[in-house]
Amino acid sequence: MKENVLDVLMYLFENYLDGELETTPDQEALRKELIEAGFHYGEIDKAFTWLEGMAQMRENAAPIMLTTSHSIRVFTHQETNRLDLECRGFLMFLEQLGVLDPANRELVIDRIMALESEEIDLAQLKWVILMVLFNQPGQEAAFAWMEDLVFDEMPNNLH
Repeated sequence: MKENVLDVLMYLFENYLDGELETTPDQEALRKELIEAGFHYGEIDKAFTWLEGMAQMRENAAPIMLTTSHSIRVFTHQETNRLDLECRGFLMFLEQLGVLDPANRELVIDRIMALESEEIDLAQLKWVILMVLFNQPGQEAAFAWMEDLVFDEMPNNLH
């Protein structure tokens, strides 16, 4: 089974991070469950590191103030290698709709770059956006919109 970090994150999100459970198991219990589910140790560790990175960015985030609503985000060479035109266009679309604000857009891009995937497709990007919005206070409406988009397009069972 070829699993990657995003697969582990999606499993965790579907089973624990969506707020359905009263208690969340500790990291060791989660690690054991993920191993039993077929994920590899290395990918599990990378997923936990990815989640910790997102929590640190949220804690250390300074508000991004834009002087104009007509500013344009210029992507670096590394970002364009990871995010194809469709993904970059989707990020711009979400920002224009108000689903993503500039701070959350930057957090999404940071979390995409933290994944070790060579290239991210649109479905994977949507999952990362969903995870980022879930972890941002005050983003309930944006999260609900993204959640509908992701789960409406998702096959019945991932695992």
